[in-house]
Order: sequence, then C-alpha cells, then structure tokens
Amino acid sequence: MKKTVVLNVVALSPRLLGEHTPFLKKWVDEGKLAHVKPVLPAVTCSSQSVYLTGRWPSENGIVGNGWYFRDECEVKFWRQSNHLVQSPKIWDELRAADPGFTCANMFWWYNMYSDVDYAVTPRPLYPSDGRKLPDVHSQPMDLRDRLQQELGQFPLFSFWGPNANIASSKWIADASIKVDEWHDPTLTFIYLPHLDYGLQKHGIDFGKISKDLREIDALCENLIKYYEHRGAEVILLSEYAITSVHHPVHINRILRKEGYIQVKNELGLETLDAGTCRAFAVADHQLAHVYVKDKNDLPAVKALLEGTPGIEKVLDEEGKKAFHLDHGRAGELVAVADKNSWFTYYYWLDDIKAPDYARTVDIHRKPGYDPVEMFADPEIKFLKAKIGWKLLQKKLGFRYLMDVIPLDARLVKGSHGRINESVLDWPLLATKNQDLISGTDMEPTDVYGLILKQVQGA
Repeated sequence: MKKTVVLNVVALSPRLLGEHTPFLKKWVDEGKLAHVKPVLPAVTCSSQSVYLTGRWPSENGIVGNGWYFRDECEVKFWRQSNHLVQSPKIWDELRAADPGFTCANMFWWYNMYSDVDYAVTPRPLYPSDGRKLPDVHSQPMDLRDRLQQELGQFPLFSFWGPNANIASSKWIADASIKVDEWHDPTLTFIYLPHLDYGLQKHGIDFGKISKDLREIDALCENLIKYYEHRGAEVILLSEYAITSVHHPVHINRILRKEGYIQVKNELGLETLDAGTCRAFAVADHQLAHVYVKDKNDLPAVKALLEGTPGIEKVLDEEGKKAFHLDHGRAGELVAVADKNSWFTYYYWLDDIKAPDYARTVDIHRKPGYDPVEMFADPEIKFLKAKIGWKLLQKKLGFRYLMDVIPLDARLVKGSHGRINESVLDWPLLATKNQDLISGTDMEPTDVYGLILKQVQGA
C-alpha cells in the first residue's frame, strides 16, 4: 500500500487559490484539481462522513453538525462518538484488504471510539466547579499525554471563539508530524480549521482574510514538504467553501410568532422546550432541519417558511430524497437559505430573556450553530478588563460566566451549507497523482474511492 496523507484545509476553495497562497497555488498547478460538488448540508460533519464512507447522509445518518435526538427530545451538536456514523469507513475496507494497514485520524470529526490505530481529537475537561479546561482525547490514551508533553497543552481557545487563530491548526499540524515520526501510519487524515474563522467573520474580503490565507499557506507548505520527503502522496481536500452573506434569518422567531415554539421560563430567562414545540428549527449555517410534531401542521409550516425572505427552498419528503437527506434524523422539512442568507438559532423575542449561554461560547447547550461566538461584544465597555477578571476567577477556581458574546447576528459576513452555483465556490480536491482524477468535477461520494485507489496504488 502507498503511504498517503489527506490534508483537509477547511473552507479552501478554487476562488481562494492565488496571490495570497503562493505555495498551494504552485503545488496545485503542478498536479491536477477537481471541483467537488458539495454535500447538502455543506458542513463539517456531513461532508467528512460522506468522504469517509462513500455514502450519502441518507445512509450514513450524519444529516448535519447536529440534529434533534427524538428519543431524548434534545438538540445535540458536535457529538463525538464514531458509532453515530451508520456506515463502514474507508479504514475498515483498507484493513480488511491488508492487515498491516494502519490509519491516523488527526482531528477529523466523530473521531472518538473509532477503530483507527491513532486518533487525536479535542475533548475539554469540565470540572464540577464550572471551569472548561483545554485537553484532547486520543487512542491509544497515552498518545494524548505524550503529545502534550512535547507540544504543550492543546490551545482550545484558539480552536474556536473570539480568540480563534492559527495556533490550533499549527498544533494539529505539529501533532500530525509527531504521530508520523513515532508510528508511520499508512494513511493519515489531518484537519486544519484556520480559514473557517476569518471567512465567517468577513466573507470573501481579501483585504481582511489575506493574512489568514498566508498563514495557512505556510503551514501547508511545511506539512506537504515533510510528508513528500517521507515518500507520501498528499491529497489536498476541503469540505465546503464559504461565501459572503449579509442577511441572518431568525427562523425560530418566525415559528414562535405563529405559535409553534414552546419556551420555558428559567430564572427569568427563556430556554427552548423542544419536546413540547409543535415545530422548531435546528439551524446549521445555511440549512435548518425543521421538526414538526403533527403532520397536519406540515402544509402550514412549509407555506410559512416558503414565504420567508432569505429562504430559497423548503424540502419535503420528496425534496429530501432528491438531495440524499431522507433519514430519520432529518427534520420533517429542511429549509435552505438563499446565497445571501444564513440561519440563526435565536428563538427569544427579547434579548433581555435570552438564556445565559447565548452570550457565551457554548457549542453543546445551544440548540443550533452560532457563528457569533467568534466575536467579542463590541458594546461591552472595558472588555479586556472584564475578560481578565473572568480569567482570574477561573484561575482561582471560582465559578464564572464568560458572557462576552454579542447577540447581533449581523456581524457574521460569511457562511456555508447550501450548494453554491459557481464551481469556484465548491470544495476542491487536488493531487500530484494526475491519474486519480478523470474530470474537472466529481461527486462527494467519489472522494472515498479516490483515496482508496491512492492508498492501494491502483
């Protein structure tokens, strides 16, 4: 088998290859590039699961970054168990063909409790005093300790939130090299999220994202040169492209005003009581799963959403089948935003009643994705002093609430999730092995077979 590295540079698209990415532009030009048609939804968990299984969400079950767990009546995002993926993975097929095959998964999602040989994924510690501490989970378990002894603690607060920056991607890259030096896996998957941050903040504004592009270009240069020196074939890949947006759609507020949403008063603040809602939406970038309790409400809910500015289409059962989203985890309806819009999870009508987690970075409690978590509230006076005081409380072991996130969705200028019209705004796949790519466009399910052929040397 041929040593192979799949380098997942999140949000890298053909449109971004140019003067700010000189190494990647030259490297891609020396090989061959294909535009990968986006999965619907074009989000991390769904795209990665299609790549790793060769199966659509209708088969592998990953209908988004999160969904409504009907048996628990709870919305859950960013689950980590690999058992949620309901199809075999590429490493299963490769190991069956060659028992000597080994695989490393460096931060691709659903990485916990999989049967890869080496895995590292973010997993914070949550002590009972309310703190959140940076950490990772690994298999074998001692790999976690060895990596953090060598590289320092994983910079969790650079991985997401207002302080997201290149440090987290650099740590992942350095950890990948260490795992390769120590174990020499046949196939390695590497996840580099850095471009996600600036692009969601600013959209396609090269004046503001050029620094991010240069940083990821330099990081990729170091990785690619290292692996090519080791005799590995590198496949450059991305999950989706981010495009500029300017219109947040508050889909749950629309449903609430029509009487479909049920909230619970908790200490004067409102929480979504999903199990008693007649209809509610799980917002995930430019796609929202809409769960409707009574089928008799479906026509009215569908008509309401179809008449909402910013919503391009609403998929019913036939529509979901056409886009390979006909799975029990999906909503009864699926709303897709137009190219200028994206969905918030906001369900309250008065910011005074927003739940306490709304103003924090809390990816697990929020019943939907919240890109506003990348911003610190510009309305807070003496913001640095407030953050410093909160960090001091944390250091001293006191309970604290890092409530510095704004509630202004208009701050977000970039999003993803729908299928963009231009191939320049599709994910890409590039390789020096030109025989692997037969055309300029490919289906996302074909990525699986291409990686398989590369590793098998076909």
